[in-house]
Amino acid sequence: MAKGDINWDNCIQRATVTDVGMRRTSNQDAYAILPAADPQNWRERGHLFLIADGMGAHAGGELASRLAADGIPHTYFTHRDKSPLDAIRSAVTETNTQINRRGEASTDFHNMGTTASVLLLLPQGALVAHVGDSRVYRLRGEQLEQLTFDHSLVWEMQAAGKFSKNSGISSMLPKNVITRSLGPNKTVKVDLEGPFPIELGDTFLLCSDGLSGKVDDEEMGALMGVLSPREAAQTMVDLANLRGGPDNITAIVVKVVSDQLTTRVSDVRSWVGEATHGNTTVQILLWVIMGLCLLSAGIMFSATLIFPAVIASAVSAVTALVAVILKLGTITAQPTNGTSTQPRLGKGPHTRTTCPPSDEFVVRLEKLAKELKAAAKNGKWKFELSQFDAFCESAQAATVAQNYPVAIRQYTLGISHIMRQLSERNRETSANSTLDNSESGLP
Repeated sequence: MAKGDINWDNCIQRATVTDVGMRRTSNQDAYAILPAADPQNWRERGHLFLIADGMGAHAGGELASRLAADGIPHTYFTHRDKSPLDAIRSAVTETNTQINRRGEASTDFHNMGTTASVLLLLPQGALVAHVGDSRVYRLRGEQLEQLTFDHSLVWEMQAAGKFSKNSGISSMLPKNVITRSLGPNKTVKVDLEGPFPIELGDTFLLCSDGLSGKVDDEEMGALMGVLSPREAAQTMVDLANLRGGPDNITAIVVKVVSDQLTTRVSDVRSWVGEATHGNTTVQILLWVIMGLCLLSAGIMFSATLIFPAVIASAVSAVTALVAVILKLGTITAQPTNGTSTQPRLGKGPHTRTTCPPSDEFVVRLEKLAKELKAAAKNGKWKFELSQFDAFCESAQAATVAQNYPVAIRQYTLGISHIMRQLSERNRETSANSTLDNSESGLP
């Protein structure tokens, strides 16, 4: 490795699991993971993680999500002349245009759409670009924060004050009605959230609603706090499937394990510089206008055009005042002593949930493990259960000792052990069914 290069595997742990679910025949979720290739790319573009959940008849949703997963990263890295903030906004809006054009050009893909949630880990912090109801979370310690706002009927009505979150009305509304997506319309509004500071140990989750609809925030946070990213992603997908798996399920888990990715004061300053660049341009324009007005006032006074000269002088004074106010605002936005916060976009985090590894969650997992074993025996699946039993015995011992993190990990390892065998069995069954059909001449 060349001097100055960073081994990202030593800085972030990441894992992705995507599953068709229990009731779908195709997977309309798509994702993209593009870590920075070198330190320069890290400083300029950061690491990109994206999840997209497609919608549409036939193959429309699958095409729309794939266009988002391919188009957004490509366009983002193409806009090298723009800041990460402007580049990701342009990438999402331009990709929306591309998806819309493909949908309008074909009756099969008409009105197809997709969600898109992008996480950028930058030297300045974590920046999120978001459309739809796929989510981005951050776990810090035992607190899980949802960084994105669901563009869904339920969330929009709550935000408009139609009912409170605890009123019970939300349970009566369809949760799968989204109010914003890429593709159906020629233009789209993109939510930008952040940048959020990054600390050592921070764990981020990007997921489709196939996961968030079946695994609650307390469970997500407890699992990510106890398990490795690979184990957490797999367990969350397994739980969603065991609870019906009505939709495609995708989880991307990213954990910061080196302070090379944490937010630094010098990097914060660079972000503020980008955020206030527009103000600087306006200030220059205002000073030019002020100078022209003063020049005009002098000429008018010389020509004894007193009233017009007074008007020009007044405009000059007002312009100068506005320029000074903008300048003071820029100075105020700059970090002082390396501790003040940088300007932040959006209103996130939108939810905060404390999620320690609790005895209640352990009891839930124990019950699920017992039901899964009983189903395996009653169904005569001929699974290997000795390893599963060993995991459960270790979990029970940890529960007695009130070591709930270990108990959670052992139960989830046992559950994933069974689910992995079930998945392999289903693949074999599907392959045999395909072979039988082809041999019998059936379509």
